[in-house]
Amino acid sequence: MDEEYLEITEYDGPGFKPLVIYEGWRAAILNDDPSKYRRDTLRQFERHNLTDEIFVLLRGECTLLIGDGKGDDSVGNVTPVPMEPLKLYNVRKGVWHNLLGVEDMVLFVVENSNTSRQTSDFIPVTEEQIP
Repeated sequence: MDEEYLEITEYDGPGFKPLVIYEGWRAAILNDDPSKYRRDTLRQFERHNLTDEIFVLLRGECTLLIGDGKGDDSVGNVTPVPMEPLKLYNVRKGVWHNLLGVEDMVLFVVENSNTSRQTSDFIPVTEEQIP
């Protein structure tokens, strides 16, 4: 098929990969990466200051970790949210979050295309914050 009419993309490597970027938004696949999304390798919480971030679990198991902290120096109380396949989870702009996944986890992600380390904040995870 001519890409003028239809673009088909895929990604099967580890971690996050934007596949479509268009007029201010991007769609990505986030595959499992044991160096980031396991209880013993989770290093930080993040929050995006300019965008909500949408997650859809396509395969496997994943738990969203959502912090209720409003300040710059505290994630606050962390609530684990087990994700269900094909449900849309919209993490609001400015909310601390991260993911705990399993080996075959695959998520679909949508966010602003300018989401980056410069438009986000990061804070280390403590042992007590991980369920």
